[in-house]
Amino acid sequence: MSTNPINVALFNEHTLFSKVFKNYLEDQDNIRVSFHASELFDLLRKLDVHSANVLLTDLFVDQRNVMETLDAIRSKYPGIRILVLSWPVDVGLISDLLDLGIHGYISTMDDPEEVLRAIIAVSNGKLYRNKLFTEALYLNRQHSASVSSACSLMTLDDREKKILQLLWEEKSNKEIADEIFLSVRSIEKIRQDMKQKLGIRSTIGLLKYAIEKKIIRLAY
Repeated sequence: MSTNPINVALFNEHTLFSKVFKNYLEDQDNIRVSFHASELFDLLRKLDVHSANVLLTDLFVDQRNVMETLDAIRSKYPGIRILVLSWPVDVGLISDLLDLGIHGYISTMDDPEEVLRAIIAVSNGKLYRNKLFTEALYLNRQHSASVSSACSLMTLDDREKKILQLLWEEKSNKEIADEIFLSVRSIEKIRQDMKQKLGIRSTIGLLKYAIEKKIIRLAY
């Protein structure tokens, strides 16, 4: 775990749940809850003031369309890692959320320890790819019309394909850099270049493309 504290923001309309969960998280080493918000306006205002690495959000907060809410957060704060913690929903909805750049989905039916593992994973630059998230990613492969037909004409070299495989294996940029003997900055640039080449906005989009084109091995 990093020596710097992981700053977590809670976005949930249930104050009692948030207080209990805040106490649980702050009992853990190296995790600090920056704040709790129950409305989007309040969340955005507090994100301007308080540092947050990870946003732990419910799907059904603020009485808004969830897509609009997450899109607003991603647009204004592209660096924050978004974990959805909500009641189990249809895998198809989670599949739709992937296009908005969430980094993991945990059910409120799961153990608190799983949420903790997810926070640590995403704060280290990884996707939290549990069974539910993976099923949604597979489903998204069947609805990949968002990948333009021009993408099918693009080719990736062996190094780029290797990076996609390592991303699928939940490796961080540093771990990937160590494995293929490049700097972290080089890995970041290659990832960005692949997005531009393929017309894709997010890491999730890269993984969807790699699944569709059978670039990565789908062992889970």
